[in-house]
Amino acid sequence: MTVGESDSVAFQVAVRAVAQETGAGRIVALRGLGELVAGCPGLRPRAVAALADGLRAPVGADGWDPDARREAGRVLATLLSPAAEDPAGPATPTADPEPPPAVDLDLRAATLVDLDLGGAVLGAARFADARFLGNTSFADVRFTGDADFARTVWPGPARFTRARFLGHATFGRARFRADADFTGARFAAFAWFGRGEDELWEDDPAWETIEEISPAPWDEPNEDDPHWPVAVLMGDYQEWSEGGDGARFVGPVSFRQVRFAGPAWFFKARFGAAVTFRQARFAGPVHLDQPTVDLTGATWAGRADDGPVCWPLGWTPAPAGPDGAELVPDDAVHPYAGQLADADPDVRRAGLAVLADLGDARPELRQRVVDAVCGYLRTPLSFDLAGPRTGGQAAELELRRTAQRMLAARLRPSTHAPGGPPHWAGTDLMLCGATLVDLDLGGCHVGYADFTGAQFHGGTGFAGSVFTGAAFRLGGDGRATFHGPVSFAGARLDHRRSVREILGEMAGHAGMVIDEAASPEG
Repeated sequence: MTVGESDSVAFQVAVRAVAQETGAGRIVALRGLGELVAGCPGLRPRAVAALADGLRAPVGADGWDPDARREAGRVLATLLSPAAEDPAGPATPTADPEPPPAVDLDLRAATLVDLDLGGAVLGAARFADARFLGNTSFADVRFTGDADFARTVWPGPARFTRARFLGHATFGRARFRADADFTGARFAAFAWFGRGEDELWEDDPAWETIEEISPAPWDEPNEDDPHWPVAVLMGDYQEWSEGGDGARFVGPVSFRQVRFAGPAWFFKARFGAAVTFRQARFAGPVHLDQPTVDLTGATWAGRADDGPVCWPLGWTPAPAGPDGAELVPDDAVHPYAGQLADADPDVRRAGLAVLADLGDARPELRQRVVDAVCGYLRTPLSFDLAGPRTGGQAAELELRRTAQRMLAARLRPSTHAPGGPPHWAGTDLMLCGATLVDLDLGGCHVGYADFTGAQFHGGTGFAGSVFTGAAFRLGGDGRATFHGPVSFAGARLDHRRSVREILGEMAGHAGMVIDEAASPEG
């Protein structure tokens, strides 16, 4: 739809009013802008861009207070509704009307308040590093281009029910602090909930503006800022699947009845409460191994191409039928049946004992058992370790210590005695981003261990431990944090490098003991 000169002039006046007014005056100006564009839909892309510019302003800047941000979100929702292109509809109705052109939306690093874009149609949607305050809804939104929510923060509930992602959907290192609901969503391409750093070619112009990216402060309970990287050079990781921490969910999560037409990637994602994938459908590569996941009624089409497929311990695809292979409890690991996903701490404690017995009796299952226990230890704690605790929180903390002791007892060759557990030699520990309390791996012999971004609380012991390799930081970033005393006396973390070389700046921790005599021989 064409835009006349008078409309353009009126638009410039309206945008200027939004920029110059403050307080209640800005609310009035925002509503006036919305009414103007409603009468001239051709102004819609320009109005969306102008509103996005304002919402990207720092909090408190130029009077963009929460009320103004909330109202700007309402105006945006109206402009992005399919009806906004032509509210009166076509003069002559047709059986298959052309959908309105999707509008690109750039809200990177914006602060958004009670945003509800329900039913909107978007082109390329760029929300990386945005903060979503209050209740947020993308219910029934149709994303016709790529949707980038990398490193976003969601203090309140988030709804993506029945959303349609026609391009790649990126939620790498997003932090959901309350309920997250993706029920009935459709992912036509990549559904990425893994690491939050972008991989860029050396000559990518994006490097020129990387320093301008300001991720939200890492103010999660019990977690010092790991300084995860925003971007890395293409090829820094051996595989596209590698990297730092994934999406972080503290509250309940629903992926019920979601359809994943492409890869469903949850590698290193963390779930702190119940997470359901009931009746979900997977059609490509999958990495979903967190022990708290419920896959009841879910199916897998069995088309993984050359990509990996990884399910939580206790789940396995049944023989394929017309609708694919249903995910069913794995009789091969009976009597373990997903007890670590239970809300009752006593059931989870029993599950740990079952897993320990399985690994003791069946060496071929040991790495999978360790992965499941590490996945449990990677679940974020919802309460502050430094504050007073309820009885339930104290029980949760003791259960975490029990899981740590269960692993340590089987990683120490010296503990093998009549009636004791065998040594689980050569097993790896994947504890990226884990919250560990009073961890004692002293004297343990481990394969490879990933502690990047891990949070060590209380006293930590690595004295006399031997690792094939260990990582505590990701290329200088994504570093672990020690919140209490720690001993590396006599430890060997690598066959080539010293403890100090591996720890880098962390070696200066005030409560750290390092025995340089334990450094690898040159």
